[in-house]
Amino acid sequence: MSLLTHPYGNQTGYFPILDLKSITPEGPDMQPISHPAPRTAFAPGTVAFVGAGPGDPDLLTRQALRALAQADVILHDSLIATDILAEAGPHARLIETGKRGFAPSMPQPEINALITSHARSGARVVRLKSGDPTLFGRLDEEIEACDAARIPWQIAPGLTAASAAVAAIGQSLTRRGRNTSVRLLTGHDMAGFADHDWAALSRPGEVAAIYMGKSSARFVQGRLLMHGAARTTPVTLVENASRPDQRILATTLDRLPTDLAAAALSGPVLTLYGLAPRAAAQALPDLTNLTATQKEFA
Repeated sequence: MSLLTHPYGNQTGYFPILDLKSITPEGPDMQPISHPAPRTAFAPGTVAFVGAGPGDPDLLTRQALRALAQADVILHDSLIATDILAEAGPHARLIETGKRGFAPSMPQPEINALITSHARSGARVVRLKSGDPTLFGRLDEEIEACDAARIPWQIAPGLTAASAAVAAIGQSLTRRGRNTSVRLLTGHDMAGFADHDWAALSRPGEVAAIYMGKSSARFVQGRLLMHGAARTTPVTLVENASRPDQRILATTLDRLPTDLAAAALSGPVLTLYGLAPRAAAQALPDLTNLTATQKEFA
């Protein structure tokens, strides 16, 4: 069995590279061997895919901060908070490469071309993504573009929005006796609203974190009700999770589209299906745009 390594070796990455190596026939098929690279290595002509977290700059990792400080070019999502962009070095060039569901966006091939062209010029390139780049971030497409251009790359994972959103409502994504798994879903994909295992999601006690689910709320509600989900299933929407303008909307599956429309949430929203805020009275002041009647229901 041949050695499986990062195609450009370990010398340019800042994070451990995992080599999978065959050993004797009597032993395991593969043995993982970790070779940590120097923490400060971010060579010219390298691309770092960096997770910016949910928005609060205090939730940035130290790896992310190092990459931002050393970057020559930062290609960032349109939703990245200005406080996070302020962590960039004084000479870094900031380029917005916005992508929004069902809205004008920079085409992915154009983003790929920007990543590779700047790296080819010798720049240290940070591709800065909201949350964790490995989750609904088109990371594979951008890595494949780097591989095709023989450009070395590395990944700095970030805190995903689901973690920040569930912390905001005082709950956990899993709980003994309630759910033995949690689903991380997207509300839509390239073909439109995304289909999932609605029958499984409709069972009592199921929990899901739905990304980009604001525009697909009525579709999700319809699919779940069609497969037998209880109308009283709690649903909590967290807008701008972890940010100063965070808002929380607690509702039920039956009321989801109606209450979402009334709340007029304009920022990025994470939908927590199957979870209600632990202390609704503490969450209600966040609903500043709702009427008294709507607050009473929430």
